[in-house]
Amino acid sequence: MIKMFWVVFIGALVLVLLVIPGAIIWRRAMKIPLDTDRRRFLKKAAAYPVGLVAAGTYGSQYERCHTVDNRYTIKAEAGGFPAGFRLAQISDVHLGRFFDNEDLRQLLARIAADGPDMLVITGDLFDDERLNPGAARVLEDFVDAFPDGIWFCLGNHEHFRGVEKIQADLAKTRVHALYNKAVKVPGRDFWLAGVDYPMLREEKKFQQLKAKFTENALADIPAEERPRTILLAHHPEFIDDAAAAGVLLTLTGHTHGCQFGVLGLPLFPVFKYNRGLVKKGTSYGYVHSGNGSWFPCRIGCPPEIAYFTIQ
Repeated sequence: MIKMFWVVFIGALVLVLLVIPGAIIWRRAMKIPLDTDRRRFLKKAAAYPVGLVAAGTYGSQYERCHTVDNRYTIKAEAGGFPAGFRLAQISDVHLGRFFDNEDLRQLLARIAADGPDMLVITGDLFDDERLNPGAARVLEDFVDAFPDGIWFCLGNHEHFRGVEKIQADLAKTRVHALYNKAVKVPGRDFWLAGVDYPMLREEKKFQQLKAKFTENALADIPAEERPRTILLAHHPEFIDDAAAAGVLLTLTGHTHGCQFGVLGLPLFPVFKYNRGLVKKGTSYGYVHSGNGSWFPCRIGCPPEIAYFTIQ
């Protein structure tokens, strides 16, 4: 009963936001006159519920549940990374009704089977107070599957779900949680830094706090070593701050890739950076499309595992 509700609800949303506007734009582009014949309209209207259910079923029951692998190569001109170094990124899992700890375990097993050196998680994993402690234990179970460990930064939803308790749960594990700080990766010649999420709505104060978090996170890294640094952040606008500071790669999430897209482009690009790879000078940024969903439907924007080879 609940699944059918979501199918119909999502289908209706898709119909209103995608199908009807698309049909209007197509008609105008093709200069097709409006059909004013009431009988013909009613005959065609029978197809709308079918399209509604089909779109809702596809977005909520298929694409949302089928994760894709996306692979990228990052050029590190300053060196510092071992030959063939690879890391995997997940983000915005949003534990809860649509993604539980067994789903998380299966996701991590899939990533581990691919053999990256490191796994990074860019926030909004812990989103259910009942499931959060178990999720920390799942992460601990997989630490040894990644030679250079599992690394984590906070998102805004961790603040909504008891951030101090989440931090305490993570402290019981070997996960490297980065709260406005940086760590030189043990046995390696590069750094990982992580920032908190600026929990402010007013734009000027948000930007100021974002800059302060970046400054704090990078404070221990010598300027000449920042081109050998990866920054983990939840909000994608940290890409600008990190690039200005000379950071090689900034990995972010938060946007879910907008969850709806056409031809690989987000349908509702409400953020400065919405999805995919960003290049700013010699620095790179990435906006992850997310693994979970705050709204259980994805069309043209499947959940992803992002893999980066740094050379």
